Amino acid sequence: MFLKYLWQILTEPGTAWRHIKEQDWTITELYLNVIIPLALISPVAGYVGTTRFGWKIGAGEAIKLTVGSALPISIALFLAILVSVFVIGRLVHWMSDSYGEKKPLARCMALAAYCPAPLFLAGFFQLYPVLWVNFLLGLPALGYSVYLLYSGVPVLMEIPAERGFVFASAILAMCLVVLVGLLVSTVILWSHGLGPAFVD
Repeated sequence: MFLKYLWQILTEPGTAWRHIKEQDWTITELYLNVIIPLALISPVAGYVGTTRFGWKIGAGEAIKLTVGSALPISIALFLAILVSVFVIGRLVHWMSDSYGEKKPLARCMALAAYCPAPLFLAGFFQLYPVLWVNFLLGLPALGYSVYLLYSGVPVLMEIPAERGFVFASAILAMCLVVLVGLLVSTVILWSHGLGPAFVD
């Protein structure tokens, strides 16, 4: 069922959102079937890409990370994704009664899990860690994730499109705040010894 909705959200988002709205998932089921599998893509691909092939910026030689530094960074990224999805889902749930009737937390978590699905899948590109390739392929994924947010909010929150636009814009602003929080956390962790170590 997870793969069915994942494919459908990429090809027929309107139909997918209606089907997702009808599901009676628990938060545990969402994490086990949707969030954790999607959250694993980028850390695992990034680990393999940075330790086996190395990041390439321009025409220079590839820069590889040691296994000892890539592993904790990948684990930290995985945990950060899990926490971020939960925080955004909770914030959507908290704000839902301001824009309409309060919706179940699991439905808000489903919105937080499925909207960034293209970005999660773009994590596969880290297997080929060339900066400009990842940037060019990541931009359409980001754009489609934003489209999914604006198309999914009115359906899952059961509100008119005009109010859904404002709600989705508020969610997008919250996502940017969460992103800034992650960047600050990264700087703090790197300054306390969790930074990358490069292969000589």
